[in-house]
Amino acid sequence: MSSKYKIKLKTLSAVLLLLAAPVIADRTASAGRTASEERTASEESNSSSNHQPNMLRVKNSHGTEATFSTAGFIDLDNPFFKSFGSNGRSCASCHVSSQGWTITPTGVQELFEKTEGLDPLFRPVDGANNPESPHPDQLTLEERRNAYSMLLNKANIRVGIGIPANAEFELTDVDDPYGFASETELSLFRRPMPSTNLKFLSSVMWDSRETTEDLTSTNCIVGTVHCFSPVSVDLNTQSNNATLGHAEALNDLSAEERKAIVDFELSLFSAQIEDNEAGSLTAEKARGGPQALLEQDYYFGINDTIEGDYQTGAAFNPNAMSLYDSWNRFNKRTRSAKRTTQARAAIARGQALFNTKPINITGVKGLNDDLDEPVIAGTCTTCHNTPNSGNHSTPVPLDIGISDASRRTPDMPLYTLRNKETGETIQTTDPGRALVTGKWKDIDRFKGPILRSVASRPPYFHDGSAADLPAVVEFYNNRFNIGLTAKERADLVAFLAAL
Repeated sequence: MSSKYKIKLKTLSAVLLLLAAPVIADRTASAGRTASEERTASEESNSSSNHQPNMLRVKNSHGTEATFSTAGFIDLDNPFFKSFGSNGRSCASCHVSSQGWTITPTGVQELFEKTEGLDPLFRPVDGANNPESPHPDQLTLEERRNAYSMLLNKANIRVGIGIPANAEFELTDVDDPYGFASETELSLFRRPMPSTNLKFLSSVMWDSRETTEDLTSTNCIVGTVHCFSPVSVDLNTQSNNATLGHAEALNDLSAEERKAIVDFELSLFSAQIEDNEAGSLTAEKARGGPQALLEQDYYFGINDTIEGDYQTGAAFNPNAMSLYDSWNRFNKRTRSAKRTTQARAAIARGQALFNTKPINITGVKGLNDDLDEPVIAGTCTTCHNTPNSGNHSTPVPLDIGISDASRRTPDMPLYTLRNKETGETIQTTDPGRALVTGKWKDIDRFKGPILRSVASRPPYFHDGSAADLPAVVEFYNNRFNIGLTAKERADLVAFLAAL
């Protein structure tokens, strides 16, 4: 081989090595990333420095969720992502796009390991089990793990609310494993609610404490004097209260900052768009994914269970979920049908069960007692009546037993409340709506969440007591003695995961 040819060969090899170097470096860097960092890197590679792309896709255990913004992109310069408080937090600290616009134990644990528990999320005010815990930088790593165990294990934040001065009940006993709660401030461990799909909200916060009544509003529950402010008004107040509380801000947000945050939240629509088994959730005329959700009608009292539709006058339609009607035909296929077809058939069956499976609803405060009906023949959509979102279309907090003492786990406080008039006592892990109204009948009552994009945000219920979707289905099956078969339970999980 000539020396001239050898020089050319060496030059070509060097060029190829240089071209390959970024790939090798990228693979090497990728090997050391956490799942969260991988998602972040993917998002950054497809976005500018201050934008995330529209139809932002994030993997979860059941498939892929997508978020669509009516603004055309997710604006990272919005005040939603800025810190206005004294502890370094922003709205995005507890409402993360890669965690269903809330936080999950997996995401929190990854953040803890990455920052050794020093990220602004880990602050005593509501991240620690006891708000009197020292600042994380004054604790050892193991002490931080213990101090923030509820946040790490269930992605629960601590909400501190006292017994109202005019309450019909009093606190007679506290069993708080963290040694803080009292009549002045109960420790309530709750999941941050997602900041997407807010178009479908009928009330704000688990206990509706940010929902205000307005006698001049047209959003009135039929047959009552209860009229409610537009949700955008309540979200405006909530954004400021969250900044003052969770972010420990010293000053109120400006009117412009509040409006920008609320406009951003109301622009977001998130839903599952791909399923691990069924594939695309928009295939074969199905209407999964966020873009179909964007077009879904919603208004106060739509498809109301008791009074019927507030605008059209139509009777309540229990077939509130219709996303996968076009997949009903797959149930006519033989057992030899391919795996994707079988998975789509299961989702369609799950939707039918959600709409039509009979449930004898008993012992639900806010429903059986208010209607004076000991047994109500219903289905899942009796409470989840908003078409294709699964929320309740009017503010109706209910007690289905989530906070009952029988479900208490050792990591949760337990409170004993006594009715001042009758002497009756109740034990609960969270009095819920009663800490807002002071009414005995409101103990343990909470609003139901919007169900879209539910696969991205385990654990479930206000206290994170259901680890996954099968646990949610099992709770209802046991609570109401529904008698679901194993196949029916699996079909319901498949449907919920496809929302």
